[in-house]
Amino acid sequence: MNKRALIALVTASVAAASLATLTGCQGGTSGSGDIGLIDVPRITANWPKFLNYQNQLNADAQAIQQSHLSDAEKARQITALNSKFQSGQTELTNDVQSAAKQVADAKHLKLILTQQYVGYGGVDITADVEKVLDITERASPAP
Repeated sequence: MNKRALIALVTASVAAASLATLTGCQGGTSGSGDIGLIDVPRITANWPKFLNYQNQLNADAQAIQQSHLSDAEKARQITALNSKFQSGQTELTNDVQSAAKQVADAKHLKLILTQQYVGYGGVDITADVEKVLDITERASPAP
């Protein structure tokens, strides 16, 4: 796997996978007022913990690819980096799920979804989740 492909894979995996499992804080719904929506790109664009994690994974991947190690050693290190990625992904996802659950409980919402998969309806709780995660919005993500 070449360097660019590995970096692209790590970056895309972090952005897509670490926060895409936000569905289902609690049971069913009875109306759009019971559904909370989270803007994942906004959170990932502004969350220092996520950005630091992503930058570290990218730096580690580059270091492995640029090293003069044998292909077998590079493969071993990439496997270790994948384990680190999975552990971090779980931690980030748990942080967001916990924050979303706090907001859902406070607002009496029954379901939390990512905004990107909802055509209309629901209540945007992104700002509330950002407050719980201590995120300060710096910039809007590109569409």
